[in-house]
Amino acid sequence: MKKYLQVMALIGVAISLSACGNLKNSNLANNAKTPSTTKTKSYQTTNTGNGGYTVLMKNGHYVVSPIDGLTATNNDNSVDTRELERGLVQISKGQYSPNSYVFQEGQYLDSTTVNNWLARKSKSNPTGLNPASGSKKNYNPYYLEEILEQDYLSGSGSSYHIGGMSIGLAMNSVDYYQKSSGGPEYQKKISRTDQKNYGQQMAGQVVSRLRAKKGLKHVPITVGLFSKTSKDSLVGGTYFAYGTAAANSSKITKWKTVSEESEVLPTIGNTKAINSSDASSFSSFKASIQNYFPNISGVTANLRYDNGKLAQENISVTTQFYGYEQIQSFTRLVLSTAKKYLPNDVPIEIKIGSVNDIQALIAKETADSDYQVHIYGGE
Repeated sequence: MKKYLQVMALIGVAISLSACGNLKNSNLANNAKTPSTTKTKSYQTTNTGNGGYTVLMKNGHYVVSPIDGLTATNNDNSVDTRELERGLVQISKGQYSPNSYVFQEGQYLDSTTVNNWLARKSKSNPTGLNPASGSKKNYNPYYLEEILEQDYLSGSGSSYHIGGMSIGLAMNSVDYYQKSSGGPEYQKKISRTDQKNYGQQMAGQVVSRLRAKKGLKHVPITVGLFSKTSKDSLVGGTYFAYGTAAANSSKITKWKTVSEESEVLPTIGNTKAINSSDASSFSSFKASIQNYFPNISGVTANLRYDNGKLAQENISVTTQFYGYEQIQSFTRLVLSTAKKYLPNDVPIEIKIGSVNDIQALIAKETADSDYQVHIYGGE
């Protein structure tokens, strides 16, 4: 699981899915509520904080989805993974209130099933959601790259049951292929219209198949359509639509548009920043810390906008520091500079580290919270 929430735990921020990190392999013993047990089961839940989901654990362990990491091709972009998960959690909050449901990684879809769904449809694989490849002159791309399942449960004590499910369908914006083994690589761009049309068609098939599974007939199922970026992109993809099949229904009758944008600063070439004011603030922040400490390899930021408004800013500062006092001094400078230049009404995460490891973390988890600081190997 991603290290984000492990890091936040170290600096005293309550573990929750509001930050949309990943909890796999986390040691949550110090954050768990008193377990409720039966002869065969023991459930624990993490503390809830800042409007995020409480996470359900079983027998003291985080429950990992068996389909985690499965992709249709080998051209997956790792920067999409966090956004695929985070975005689906945000969509789910509008369907399954964190006050009424707890979160668990998907447990209904297995790896064999999903691998078959991600593969091309054929006589030997009739459940494939991607179309047959076609001919060399009329190539059909892999439209669907990845499937994500999130389960939302209700209950208490030793009794929890599925109350709702969210499915993320990661649609390729570019498919990479070869016309012959060992030959040159070609690209097939996929339009948003095709992503939407194929995505909605696939969503209907997925919901119908899920309804046949035990326990899923009477729960709402939400499906989000996610646009993946090219494999060399520095910016993660975004959701562009979602819809919900009501309980006892296999049809999504209404799709809603999601307005998300992401960018990396500083921009490259003639690319214009989404918001010039945010870009200017980051530029001032970057110049200030680089002027103070010249041995900085790079400073970049990932910004995410929801409905045109800045919703998250994640900054990476790559250093060449090795001494603890250098790192400590620099971290304090970065903190004061962040307070001076960066927006004070959005969640911000600043990672300071070398190429190989993180040396310090500065973060404010919500728009109205204070910065928290952790220096690794020190205070």
